Amino acid sequence: MQNSFPYGRQAPLSAIGELLTAAKNGRGGALVLAGGPGEGRTTLLRAAGPSPLTLLVEGHADESGLALSGLQRLLEPLAGLVGDLPARQREPLDDVIAGRPPAPGPLTLGVSVLALLRRAARRGPLLLLIDDADRLDPQSWQQFRLVARRLHSLPVAVLATVTADDRGLALATGLPLIRLTPLDETASRALLRRCAPDLAPEVAAALTDLAAGHPGALTDLAGALTPAQRRGFAAPPCALPPGSTLRRHGNALMSVLPAVTRRLLLLAATDPDATPADLVRAANLRVDAHPSEPAHSSEPAHLSKPAQSSDPAHPGDDVRPPERATMGDGARLADLEPAERAGLIEVSPSGVRFTPEVLRTVVYGDAPIALRHEAHASLAAALAERGHRLGALLHRAAVTTGADDDLARDLLEAAQDAPSPEAFRARRYAAGLSSDPRTTAEAALAAARSALAAGRPRDAAPLLRRAGHATGQAVVRARARALIAELHARGAPAESRDTLLGVAAETMSTDPAAALDALVVAGEACGRTGEPGLFPPLARQAADRCRDGRPGTELAVQQVLGVADLLTGDEEGGFGHLREVVRLGERSGDATALIRAADAGIVVGDDDRAARLAGRAVTLAREIGDASLVPRALEVAAYAELAAGRHDAAHEHALDGAATARHSDLADAHLALLGLLAAFRGDAATAREHAAGSPLEDWSEALLDLVEGEPARAAQRLVRVARTGSMVLRVAVAPHLVETTGAGNDVFDRWAGRTGRPGWLALRGRCRALTDIAAADDWFREALGWHERDADGGYARAHTQLLYGRHLRRRRRPAEAREHLRRAVETFRRFDAGPWAGLAARELRAAGERIGPVGRAPLTAQQERIAELVAEGATNREVAQQLHLSPRTIDHHLRNVFARLGVRSRTELARLDLFHGDRGDQFAIPVADHAQ
Repeated sequence: MQNSFPYGRQAPLSAIGELLTAAKNGRGGALVLAGGPGEGRTTLLRAAGPSPLTLLVEGHADESGLALSGLQRLLEPLAGLVGDLPARQREPLDDVIAGRPPAPGPLTLGVSVLALLRRAARRGPLLLLIDDADRLDPQSWQQFRLVARRLHSLPVAVLATVTADDRGLALATGLPLIRLTPLDETASRALLRRCAPDLAPEVAAALTDLAAGHPGALTDLAGALTPAQRRGFAAPPCALPPGSTLRRHGNALMSVLPAVTRRLLLLAATDPDATPADLVRAANLRVDAHPSEPAHSSEPAHLSKPAQSSDPAHPGDDVRPPERATMGDGARLADLEPAERAGLIEVSPSGVRFTPEVLRTVVYGDAPIALRHEAHASLAAALAERGHRLGALLHRAAVTTGADDDLARDLLEAAQDAPSPEAFRARRYAAGLSSDPRTTAEAALAAARSALAAGRPRDAAPLLRRAGHATGQAVVRARARALIAELHARGAPAESRDTLLGVAAETMSTDPAAALDALVVAGEACGRTGEPGLFPPLARQAADRCRDGRPGTELAVQQVLGVADLLTGDEEGGFGHLREVVRLGERSGDATALIRAADAGIVVGDDDRAARLAGRAVTLAREIGDASLVPRALEVAAYAELAAGRHDAAHEHALDGAATARHSDLADAHLALLGLLAAFRGDAATAREHAAGSPLEDWSEALLDLVEGEPARAAQRLVRVARTGSMVLRVAVAPHLVETTGAGNDVFDRWAGRTGRPGWLALRGRCRALTDIAAADDWFREALGWHERDADGGYARAHTQLLYGRHLRRRRRPAEAREHLRRAVETFRRFDAGPWAGLAARELRAAGERIGPVGRAPLTAQQERIAELVAEGATNREVAQQLHLSPRTIDHHLRNVFARLGVRSRTELARLDLFHGDRGDQFAIPVADHAQ
């Protein structure tokens, strides 16, 4: 399967485009692309052509010893033009075409080649493509380099590719060079969609992780999937397929390395966390360990599942080197250098990185099983000598077959104080090594929790299924089912709610803590569906049975009681319980409790305290290294900041959350929130990219409809949210729903009143103004009065001023209307909401305001961030990664930046010096410019 489109290669494509454009304008030049096999060098080369005036020369290893054979292939298509040259230039070219060594020296020959290219370019710009230049004969490459440095006044472009090893990079010395880097996740998934359109999302995520951004690996993996694997019904591959070009390339490079280097590489592939010093120490140990049968593991220790057989395990409670571990022949760090020179690895003091990273699985998986066993045993001995107990245990477990209760116990003990990723591996091994069903079930459940804390939900799922079917372990089964339901609560809230309520009912008398935990998550699911089911009676039952005097338990009890009251219509009771949750949360030092308290704060409209609580939760979750809690806390923090009117803070939290949660469902939640925030700014491209398919899509699209003057279409979308959205979402969209329909909303009116917060009371006043036309002036003035008491409510105040100004203009009170509309325009511009400022400006113009002359349009905050990063030298891909946008969206914004600033290239943008000193004058324009 070939990758025919250079996904994720915007930076080199842009550079190639600039090279070709310059050549068309008579300013020739050269560019070299360096990359490994399968990284897309040739794809990029072909993307630059073909055109009527393109010449292609490919390097071939079997011709690399034939002097000027590459140049001869270039000259052959131009042979008809050689006769037009003077004799002194024609003769050396005739010799090369005929396969004879030319008489003159390299410089004279180069001048002749240059003259021929000048002659060929008379018909139009000429593109010379040189693929695999490092396979050319040295004399031809010398000529191409000589020519490439002398094209500044010719309409000729030279584009070459080399392998990104020491030799290839040395050949490109002195020429402009771009080193291809791994694709980002967005580009990787786009390439997978092209290769396998029916790929299940979880399979795409697994392949993206395995390929680590390597285009060739992605296409090979996608092409080798079975139908069952594509749809997620069978386990995805854990290594490159046997026929993979990259796999053959890796094995070919390995085969010519010294034996000691190959051993060090196998050790590095076996333990990605080992330092070079650990590898050398392990390589110098000769371990005589004899299990009766080798473990059947085809993955490194950090990936493999514990092997199982009836063989006896290694005895002993202490971690120590095997009894017969002796020093070997003296491997050294310098023995890694041949692999470095071959481009297989990059070595740093902290570790050895394979290039590309997916070669790690090739080196490990293609080694004979006896050598893999020896590598694990040597690493176990080396790490034990240094006192790295858990690392040594993990390597012992990787090659242990059958049950080993002692090793399982040691692993569980060592996991208690280990970071989540290592704890997950240790507990998963322990689950496979224990012969006791209860220990196996509990270890599997604990491993699943550790996997979630490590940010690896895909690894948690099979462990939870295993624990959920443990015979005779009712409590473990119930907790596993609850955790599975929690994992799917966002995608299938109704099904998850029913499962969680069933678990709560089942464990209420035997495991009250499990019942309460299930009810807390079930309450969130009920809030999303709006259907209480059996939640209220179970919540009250939990209040009677689950209280144990601990603050964390009381907080959870108050939360489920508050949700139960709200679901049954007791708003006063619900607010009382949830305010108690906030109060208890302020005294808590537990990240989970803080997240719950912050959630409660949002529900009761106490946005400032909710933001503070969520902020503390983020800090605590990071301190304990829980990768599952950090994105949850950031999501709550982002919503709290949005509710409080602090859009920039919400944006930063959502950006951070999207990066932190890239492998979980919460990544989509953060991206959707970024889309909603973009809709508040009127940025349709970003909003639609991020919010599409999410629960926030209708709200985002409704905001865009409003700014485009389509209230009826917005109303249809908002009605859907009001019918199917979560309890919080229905409240949040109520002001916009009132705006588009003109119908009152008693639920929002009562809720806003209960909050007692100026921002929400202002929105209540605005809604009353829109539904009580006779008293609209009084209600608008009340709303603006509350807005003045809300220090962070500038955006909402601007929206109220826009609506009030429109109301006054339609009542033929233009002077009063202009006062409010001017303020709305100014505020929207401060929030970088250009389209909303334009809408207010149109109302202002309709009210009789004279707009000044059109000037240069300012950049929005998003465009300004993009322009600043690009001016500092960042590629589109790098900007996209930092801002969590697709490269296509970055390209769209960058074109608008160029148009607004009147520049044509990145170089001109960098020269503007827009991002130093006071920028106020450069971006100050008349209000009307946004409107137009």
